[in-house]
Amino acid sequence: MPDIDSLKESKNYYLDVPCRREAFFVKGSTSLDWGMQNRLSRIFNPASGRTVMLAIDHGYFQGPTSGLERVDVNILPLAPYADALMLTRGILRTTVPSSCGKGIVLRASGGPSILKELSNEQLALDIEDAVRLNAAAVAVQVFIGGDYETQSIHNLTRLVDMGNRYGVPVLGVTAVGKSMTRDARYFRLACRIAAELGAHFVKTYYVEEDFETVTASCPVPIVMAGGKKLPELDALTMAYKAVSEGAAGVDMGRNIFQSDAPLAMIQAVGKVVHESMKPEEAHELFLTLRSESQTENE
Repeated sequence: MPDIDSLKESKNYYLDVPCRREAFFVKGSTSLDWGMQNRLSRIFNPASGRTVMLAIDHGYFQGPTSGLERVDVNILPLAPYADALMLTRGILRTTVPSSCGKGIVLRASGGPSILKELSNEQLALDIEDAVRLNAAAVAVQVFIGGDYETQSIHNLTRLVDMGNRYGVPVLGVTAVGKSMTRDARYFRLACRIAAELGAHFVKTYYVEEDFETVTASCPVPIVMAGGKKLPELDALTMAYKAVSEGAAGVDMGRNIFQSDAPLAMIQAVGKVVHESMKPEEAHELFLTLRSESQTENE
């Protein structure tokens, strides 16, 4: 029984202090439920409002990709330097320690391998399993202009409905087919469609011309896809330009884990994304960290 006789009279109402509620920092998210905002805060750094996602989900359609042959050996040492991991539930359950404190973005679409038409995807993850795995978000590919465009859009809308029901944000990933033009006009179309149909953030590719129009016309955060492997300075420059032109971070895979010094590279990318370090400075940091690592291993 509580001792009600000893209760003190409440008096600290701070009448001179206005009630404060800080606006959520991620673009387009102020009206989302608390749980969804909380999950997004596991992906986007609350200090910078940006993210360095480490994409390691390539195996869901192309098998043991170079650099991902052993996720436990090659990738787990990089995880502390990422804000979030983008991966499949199979790798999460089998390989990632449950003590990992990073935001988890689960690949939720799949079906065809590199031997087939990639746009013929279906949903490959139940939202309840995403909740069971404590995912911060789920990701689905959309193929605007692809053979199975409508099917991929329906995958997105069904996942958004389920995500809204359970408080799990959805990442719409704009896939680009071999015959599609990679320009700002196309990405404005693809990103806006994904956002209009409910995606809470969008992953897309960087283009040199008018990328700022892609980010400006999308009402939710855009995360830049790393794409094919580039020389380290070029990848850092691309990341710098993307965030300078409105991207809320990067989702890099091959440009990190296929680098000859992945640990140094992910730290350099983090400096560019979160601190707006110039690419040349970040590359110098990369070279320094790589040299230090090589010295330690001798």
